Amino acid sequence: MTVGIKLLAAFAAGALAISLGGAASAKSRRVRPEPTPSAETVPAPAALSRQFFAAKGVQPLTPEIEQSLKPKDSFKECENCPEMVVVPKGSFIMGTPITEVDRYKGEDPLHRVSFARPFAVGRFTVSFDEWDACLADGGCDGNKGDDREFGRGRLPAQGISFEAAHSYLAWLSHKVGRTYRLPSESEREYFARAGTTTPFWFGKTVSSLDVNYAAGTPYANGPRGVDSKGPAVVDSYAPNPFGLYQVHGNVWEWTEDCFNKRYTEDTPTDGAPWLEGDCNKHMLRGGIWNWSADKSRAGYRDDAFHGGGYSFRVVRTLNVQP
Repeated sequence: MTVGIKLLAAFAAGALAISLGGAASAKSRRVRPEPTPSAETVPAPAALSRQFFAAKGVQPLTPEIEQSLKPKDSFKECENCPEMVVVPKGSFIMGTPITEVDRYKGEDPLHRVSFARPFAVGRFTVSFDEWDACLADGGCDGNKGDDREFGRGRLPAQGISFEAAHSYLAWLSHKVGRTYRLPSESEREYFARAGTTTPFWFGKTVSSLDVNYAAGTPYANGPRGVDSKGPAVVDSYAPNPFGLYQVHGNVWEWTEDCFNKRYTEDTPTDGAPWLEGDCNKHMLRGGIWNWSADKSRAGYRDDAFHGGGYSFRVVRTLNVQP
C-alpha cells in the first residue's frame, strides 16, 4: 500500500519527457523451419493491476512509475488520452495452422515472433470522443472522420485514413511528450490472441454474444445468429485475458506494416513492423461488423490503400527493463 501511494504521488507531481525509439528488426535470410503452434511463452499477467490516471490536464508517467509497470497495469497520460494497458513480454506463433477452419492463403507460414519487453496498448479502439478531443485541440488536420450516420461518442472512430491516424498519433505524442504509434501486424495478432492459439481468444467458434459481426453466417459449427446492424461502442463485449476489448470484429484497425501477400524469411520476428513490400497499402486486422466471423479470426489478414477509411488502436513503447 505504501509503495502504491508513493507511485501515485510521483505520478500526480508530473514527469520528465522520455525519448523513446522503436526496436529495429533483425532479419534472417535463411528459410526458417515452420514451428508448431503449441509453443507459446506468454507470462501470466499480474494478479493485481494498478491504474495511473491523469487527474486533470496532462500528466505523463514519471520514469519511476513507467519502469515499475507490470502486465495489466493501466494508465492515461491526459484526461482525453486513450486508456493504455500493459501487455507482457513473451513470444507466440504467428499465423494459422492448416487445420484452422476457413484459413486463407497468406496466413502462413507459421513463425515465432518474440517481444523482449512489455509494451502498452489502447484498451479500446480509438473512439470518436477521443478523436473529437484531438479536433477540439487543433489536431488531426481538422479531419472529422466519417461516422456513417451511426453516431459518435463512444463508438469507434471510423473513416480514418492511414495518414489521418498518424495525424492523431502526432497530436497525442506532442501533447503528452511520449511516443504513441500504430501497432505492428505481429503486435496486433499477439495481443489479440493473448496467449491463446485458437481462432478467437475465447475458443474455436463464435457467436453474437462474443463478437460484433455478421452472425447470420455461422463459423465452425457455431450457432447461426442475426447479422449486426452497425458498429458497437468500444467497451462492448468481454475483454480478452490481456484486458483489451473487441480485438475481434466491430471495425478494421490499421497496423503500421506494408502489404505483403504472405510471410517470408524477411518477415520481422522481433515485433517490429514490416516496412517492405507494397507500401501504398497497409495491413488491417480485427474484422468488421458487417462481415462474417472468418474475417474476425486472430490470424486473418487484410489490406487497404492508405487513403481508405478505417479505425485504429494506439500503442506506446515503454521504457522498462526486459
